[in-house]
Amino acid sequence: MKIDRTLADVQTWLTDMDGVLVHENHALPGAAELIDHWREKGQRFLVLTNNSIYTPRDLNARLQASGIDIPEESIWTSALATAQFLKKQLPGGRAYVIGEVGLTSALHDAGFVITDTKPDVVVLGEVRTYSFEAITRAIRLISEGARFIATNPDATGPSREGIVPATGAVSALITEATGRHPYVVGKPNPMMFRSALNQIEAHSETTAMIGDRMDTDIVAGMEAGMHTLLVYTGITQPGTLEQFPFRPDQDFDGVAELLEELKDLT
Repeated sequence: MKIDRTLADVQTWLTDMDGVLVHENHALPGAAELIDHWREKGQRFLVLTNNSIYTPRDLNARLQASGIDIPEESIWTSALATAQFLKKQLPGGRAYVIGEVGLTSALHDAGFVITDTKPDVVVLGEVRTYSFEAITRAIRLISEGARFIATNPDATGPSREGIVPATGAVSALITEATGRHPYVVGKPNPMMFRSALNQIEAHSETTAMIGDRMDTDIVAGMEAGMHTLLVYTGITQPGTLEQFPFRPDQDFDGVAELLEELKDLT
């Protein structure tokens, strides 16, 4: 018989970053206090992001500037998850990479040689400015037999001027040209969540996932067997819940409301 879990059963935490803890480089209400609460209780946690541009050190500095102190070891990016996946699949492999330092450094640390000559795999991540030349090279290498990996499926990303094409849009272009679909490591692939759970030695049955997107955070958390918590400070809003054939276990206006419930448990 399935036993419904509650917040009282949660011992470890995974949380999305943008739309949950921060918005446009500003801390959301209750975010810093929630991190402090987990620390005071000695509860392990990991902050997840599909953004592969930045290293954990970069993100630590950006979060500190917003007023939230999260150590590097508590940040898990799609770049790190992709590098870990590839290290198991192709140890000591060769990769052609379209990506920024967050991705290239993660692959270097995983023992990969980054090259445009006879790579085993083409790895596509987020970049600030996509190069037509680099995309063309990726298409040719994949057509010649290189495997195709993408860090995340997000089709667009935010900027001050409005949305910009992101990894998912560029991978669609490459797929159209090659007929090859990428294996996507980041959310909503539950693999990213399982790698995060392994990182903090946690079990899905006693872990909660906090997110602002039903189509990535919540569905992947659900499929990974975690207690799912939706907050309305990001993408998904209350009026759009009916669009989805699944539900979060709990929903909150924001992490400040969640924190109040957690305090009531003590």
